[in-house]
Amino acid sequence: MTSPVGTRTLGRDGPAVSAIGLGCMGMSQMYGTADRDESVATVHRALDLGVTFLDTSDVYGDGHNEELVGEAIAGRRDEVQLATKFSLSRNDRGGMDIDGRPENVRARAEASLRRLRVDVIDLYYQHRVDPRVPIEDTVGAMAELVEQGKVRHLGLSEASAASLRRAVAVHPIAALQSEWSLWTRDLESEVLGVAREHGIGIVPFSPLGRGFLTGAIRSPEDFGEDDWRRGHPRFTGEAFAANLRLVDAVRAMAEEKGCTPGQLALAWVLAQGGDVVPIPGTKRRSYLEENVAAAAVQLSDGDLARLGEIAPPGVAQGGRYADASYAYGDSPERAA
Repeated sequence: MTSPVGTRTLGRDGPAVSAIGLGCMGMSQMYGTADRDESVATVHRALDLGVTFLDTSDVYGDGHNEELVGEAIAGRRDEVQLATKFSLSRNDRGGMDIDGRPENVRARAEASLRRLRVDVIDLYYQHRVDPRVPIEDTVGAMAELVEQGKVRHLGLSEASAASLRRAVAVHPIAALQSEWSLWTRDLESEVLGVAREHGIGIVPFSPLGRGFLTGAIRSPEDFGEDDWRRGHPRFTGEAFAANLRLVDAVRAMAEEKGCTPGQLALAWVLAQGGDVVPIPGTKRRSYLEENVAAAAVQLSDGDLARLGEIAPPGVAQGGRYADASYAYGDSPERAA
């Protein structure tokens, strides 16, 4: 049976993956309480629908998410293109530490393989570039994992243009994972061009604006007490009201197109190129099925131009993170 979402290839020599992936983070943290049984059922439903590109990280739920994904894909490993990440860990100050040392690369990969219950990881990302460790050393250690047969392809997450250029000199990079959506278009200014110059596929996370572009969030009170978006710069104060106007414009156009706002937003990301594979995250089958249907939404050049006017670069009010330096691990601010 042909997958309703189709397939795309990441990188010049990278893996063929489903054109829409599944971000699994919310099954373990950040977006309120998750139901383990529903999370596993969501992964199973994704595979049934041809969404076979699964994204996790060793820091999501401090290993819980990898264990959950490993449980969910048991017996179906051959259907899956499995991506995970390393380098971030929580510290006792409530923040994140980045560790790109070669010895950490090896140790974290072995731990991920155990939690995922697999022999090989299809796509292994450095979650954030460590500004204190030359990226050549980190990628060199990652390349050794490829040589050993423990990893098939390498990726970077939220890396700068300079880091991409240095990394590809050591080993081919199949994918760059970064935030990209109608309300976050920073990637387009420099990083996107450099990635494409070097044949690196793009894996946008939060392609639905952390859920805001679905139109389901109308008030800060819509978030549960344990939902991290309650304190997010784009979901508070005047920024919330300003961003809601963007959502309303997307909603109005979606009604004309006969689709949901989320499907329109996801279709826009898909239309950015055949090298783009968004990974909308969800922990519920109903939202997964809505996302899959976005693959059938056709956008004309006129539609894309109109969306570009609705959501030009920089349209969203508020930062991407409360700590701005978290956007790029190798930023000068992070290294300072």
